[in-house]
Amino acid sequence: QVQLVESGGGLVQEGGSLRLSCAVSGTTFSANAMGWFRQAPGKQRELVAATSVGGSTTYTDSVKGRFTISRDNAKNTVYLQMNSLKPEDTAVYYCACRRASRFFSLPTEFDYWGQGTQVTVSS
Repeated sequence: QVQLVESGGGLVQEGGSLRLSCAVSGTTFSANAMGWFRQAPGKQRELVAATSVGGSTTYTDSVKGRFTISRDNAKNTVYLQMNSLKPEDTAVYYCACRRASRFFSLPTEFDYWGQGTQVTVSS
């Protein structure tokens, strides 16, 4: 059984930082592309960042230069370092795993999901 457990969300002031973690079990983590999505109230779930098995990364335009996705295959964990946070970054953040080496941007392309962690940025 594949499990993804996120941690690290919370309340932070504008300009602050948070680091999200997602611990993965039940799958060969090093063979899986990983992504972070977010969903704000009334909005569709969107890809924030993703990383392939080979280390390629992609980011949505609004977080480029502020967020960094990374993975530690020894710990079966993917991270999202979020700096210079803005109120518009407020959302539930989800970790997602794809049973393939490359990532895609659509939520439907990912096979497993975490339960989500709330990130709230106050102005």
